[in-house]
Amino acid sequence: MQALNIAIVVAYLVAMLGFGWWGKSRTRNASDYLVAGRRLGPFLYTGTMAAVVLGGASTVGGVGLGYQYGISGMWLVVAIGTGVLLLSLLFAPTIQRLKIYTVSQMLTLRYGHRATRVSGIVMLAYTLMLCATSTGAYATIFVVLFGWDRALSIAVGGTIVLIYSTIGGMWSITLADMAQFIIKTIGVFALMLPFSLAAAGGFSGIAERAGGEFFSITGIGAQSIITYFVVYTLGLLIGQDIWQRVFTSRTPEIARWGGSAAGIYCILYGVAGAMIGMSASVILPAIESRDDVYADIALNVLPIGIGGLVLAAAVAAMMSTASGALIAAATVARTDVVPFVAGWLGRGGANGRSEERSTSDHDVASSRWWVLGLGLVTIALAVIVQDVVAALTIAYDILVGGLLVAILGGLVWRRGNGIGAGASMAAGTLVTLGVMTFLEVNAENQYDGIYANEPIYFGLVASLVVYVVVSLATRPTDASVMEAWDRRVAGEVPDDASVEPSR
Repeated sequence: MQALNIAIVVAYLVAMLGFGWWGKSRTRNASDYLVAGRRLGPFLYTGTMAAVVLGGASTVGGVGLGYQYGISGMWLVVAIGTGVLLLSLLFAPTIQRLKIYTVSQMLTLRYGHRATRVSGIVMLAYTLMLCATSTGAYATIFVVLFGWDRALSIAVGGTIVLIYSTIGGMWSITLADMAQFIIKTIGVFALMLPFSLAAAGGFSGIAERAGGEFFSITGIGAQSIITYFVVYTLGLLIGQDIWQRVFTSRTPEIARWGGSAAGIYCILYGVAGAMIGMSASVILPAIESRDDVYADIALNVLPIGIGGLVLAAAVAAMMSTASGALIAAATVARTDVVPFVAGWLGRGGANGRSEERSTSDHDVASSRWWVLGLGLVTIALAVIVQDVVAALTIAYDILVGGLLVAILGGLVWRRGNGIGAGASMAAGTLVTLGVMTFLEVNAENQYDGIYANEPIYFGLVASLVVYVVVSLATRPTDASVMEAWDRRVAGEVPDDASVEPSR
């Protein structure tokens, strides 16, 4: 009977490869490959935005938190949904009108200063670690389902994501994400939630057997809730993988309202996941690891066949995040990091003008090689590095603590300048790493160090203070830079226009 569940998951994986070839037929130039030609309408945009942010942490992790903490286990995914909602309502229309490919390009346009280009290295580290973490996460499903060892599971799953991402780029990823969005919606809302609630005897059955405290929305603890919003909500505002989806929208209105719909969907997804976990705590009270709750429900509670669809939904969630992070990493590496490194090595050409090339210089074949190469790197990282989560935590802390103020400051405060942004990024990064190192050295265990919350808090404060003080103490951004920026924000610059510092 278990063979039917396995067959469903295998059929899903084969379909993902098919989406790669389908996307290839729609890819004619670099814009198609990297941002789906900036042509996504409301339905495609909403689905792909929801798919990329709802990965393994949201699906498997969210159910596990519900199992342990009750309804308050929803807060991790609610924080993610809130980040999508805030990004869409406050910044997405402006981001869409810029007609760029990376977050670092936005900093270059806004500040006209080379000091901000180091942001590309931080963003590359973050996207690589995010991709490696997601790859390792969906491999755990293969270990349970097929009985493979971890390395083989990572290699097979990673290769499937690598193939469809490399062949068709963002179009393939978008089409695959839509299939994954539909599978997740059916698997979680239409199948897993009603079946698990019914098996637990409904809310009254859960309250009777698990206790009324399971329905407290603050049961997980105020500190954990705050941490989720600081790390995930703020991180989603500036992540390259999320911005790159904003770039795919056809209009600023689609970016705003389609993204808002995705944010609301994510919040509902978090509530559903917590309710599934609550039900499982009554049905299967002896599960040792909360990360196993999702798979145990699929295999032991749901009917054969439906369990296969639910497992496919989990794999879909993780593959969405992995593929989105992979193409984001390739875009950042090709567009930002290589020119930056070349400039430091003195290969940027006269006056360094060629070190910041227009993305029109991208060709599809070159982009495919970058996706392929970095995909192989992430597979290797997932296999070799045992504590990938620690690496992702460090990258996330630096992303938020070091870059958030400079990025959002550039969008909302015209007096902020390039010197202030560069100093802010340096201060935030150094303070974040310094506090993290201090806590790690003086910690009784690793969770008091790398996984502590304080590094982000101190990094954000240092970054904000330095940004404001240095910007006010130095000359405003050059008028020509601000004029070019205003034209971009107004949507008056065509796609693939050159992004170069003015001085």
